[in-house]
Amino acid sequence: MRYRSKAELFGLPLFCIAIGPDFEKREARGVARGIIAIGDIAIGGIALGGVALGGIAFGGLAAGVLGLGGLSIALLAVGGVAIGGLALGGCAIGYQALGGLAIGYYSTGGLSIGPHPQGGSLIYWPSL
Repeated sequence: MRYRSKAELFGLPLFCIAIGPDFEKREARGVARGIIAIGDIAIGGIALGGVALGGIAFGGLAAGVLGLGGLSIALLAVGGVAIGGLALGGCAIGYQALGGLAIGYYSTGGLSIGPHPQGGSLIYWPSL
């Protein structure tokens, strides 16, 4: 499935959808690039996909300013594994981390590792 809006902003389509293979172009995965991008691989201001890269990213692997997904790497990361400035997840790694396993300068969780740990089991690590 492919769709690209005719309306553009900064040279990018307002909406771009690319899901599944495109046999004519011999593409195994849909790569969507747009202000709002939805696809197997999505790149845009708001990106939704298996791999999502953008300002606000939702996906299996999400990277951006705000990332929500299985693996999130972002300034504000939320997911199963979250890596970022503020990380919230099952395994959270960041300046401020909150999760089952939390590693960070300020960490809160079942197992917290860092200079200022809080939670169940604490490991004080001053040089982190």
